[in-house]
Amino acid sequence: MTRKIYIFDTTLRDGEQAPGIHLNVREKLQIADQLDKLNVDVIEAGFPISSKSDFNSVVEISKIIKNRRVAALARAVDKDIDVAGEALAKAAYPVIHTFISSSDIHLEYQFKKTREEALELAQRAVKRARQYTDTVEFSAMDATRSDKDFLCKMYEVAIKSGAKVLNVPDTVGYALPEEYAALIDYLIANVKGIENVIISVHCHNDLGLAVANSIMAAAHGASQIEVAVNGIGERAGNAALEEIAMIIDTRKKDLNLYTDLNLKEIMRTSTLVRHLTGYSVAPNKAIVGKNVFTHEAGIHQDGMLKHKSTYEIMKPEDIGSQPTRLLLGKHSGRHAFIKRVKELGLILKEDEVEKAFNRFKDLAEKKGEISDADLKAIVNNEIREIEEYFKLKYYQVINGSSIKATATVGLEVNGALFESAAYGDGPVDASFKAIDKITGMKVDLLDYNIEAVSEGKDAIGSVKMIVKSNDLEVMGSGISTDVIEASIKSYIDALNRIVLYNKE
Repeated sequence: MTRKIYIFDTTLRDGEQAPGIHLNVREKLQIADQLDKLNVDVIEAGFPISSKSDFNSVVEISKIIKNRRVAALARAVDKDIDVAGEALAKAAYPVIHTFISSSDIHLEYQFKKTREEALELAQRAVKRARQYTDTVEFSAMDATRSDKDFLCKMYEVAIKSGAKVLNVPDTVGYALPEEYAALIDYLIANVKGIENVIISVHCHNDLGLAVANSIMAAAHGASQIEVAVNGIGERAGNAALEEIAMIIDTRKKDLNLYTDLNLKEIMRTSTLVRHLTGYSVAPNKAIVGKNVFTHEAGIHQDGMLKHKSTYEIMKPEDIGSQPTRLLLGKHSGRHAFIKRVKELGLILKEDEVEKAFNRFKDLAEKKGEISDADLKAIVNNEIREIEEYFKLKYYQVINGSSIKATATVGLEVNGALFESAAYGDGPVDASFKAIDKITGMKVDLLDYNIEAVSEGKDAIGSVKMIVKSNDLEVMGSGISTDVIEASIKSYIDALNRIVLYNKE
């Protein structure tokens, strides 16, 4: 029988505590509204005692969110709890989330309290919170580094005092998955009354184990997982909502777990949080990174063209993401190249495909990702390509504000390599003069035009020119991410056309 896992979202509380994040009330309301659409079970709206802004945020969110539980954090301090209760006064389903440390490390060095004093504070806090709401969540901070028997005693006190949810935080992200699962097992076996409350888990990602620990805990009996969108939060952050959601959904048959999340809102939620917090998402970030449904390697693209399940375990449309993309780059194979050429409505003859593909690979080595505009330029250039009597092998230019432009060019002519150098009025002019020395041809440049055919600093430049030889005018074209190289290729293309015309 499958079991529901409640999703407690702390993006607006623990998430906002991440360094550099400062959300105003309006921004928090936007995120809360989106979390409502995402269908989380609990929205932790803030820490009311910490600031006027946090207090007002909890008040305003409580007014508009009527289908979710709205939680406010409070230390095990009377004033904190009273302020949290006041902030939640308009909430349809208020939750006061109160906490105190249970580890000897925290009690001795931070709180200067004995274990007995901590138990008294826990009891007092839960009872006071119950004056404002029936739903009190109690957290034993730094639970994973606490003495197990003392932790059990603290949770028993919380249950007797009226707590409905027990949170087991891995506050510093220290636990290993097996240890954390064993701790959940131990608490279930040894805490009296625990069968009547919800066990919640709140894991930090200091060792990169927040998601793994949370899933292991759920598999061992926890019923609520505390998460943040994009995994934001203190230090290395929290368990990422989107990762927890998709692990449970993708492996639901094996885990026998489910959530009520509206998965199609995941990408929209991630994008909103990223935009409002200013915290970017790494391209390779699981679930919501831009590369998740992008494939460049030739063997992967070949598999994807045959059946998407070969290299995708999720469907992008299931989380509201953009469709799968086969990225054309230096690792791409011939199948993906040909498929995209056809999709763009471009036509290549059989003998042109290999040349165009090789040109594509050469450009990809320099540029990386090849856009559709780049691809069109490559193919269009290939279609009009003629036999190369003169073939560029290499070039080098020296130019600057206080030196005369110099170019060295190497051309292959009928299989033999020739090199020449020349000065000029700029690197393009110098290159043309060096070429003239090799070819011995006399031409006049009538028109020269350069344009970018794609976007970005590494855009392809397309150079088209018209040159005149005697009474013959021909157009040459060339493309490259380097405008000088594109100019040289265009000039050589024009010279080759003149040679071809004279042969005919």
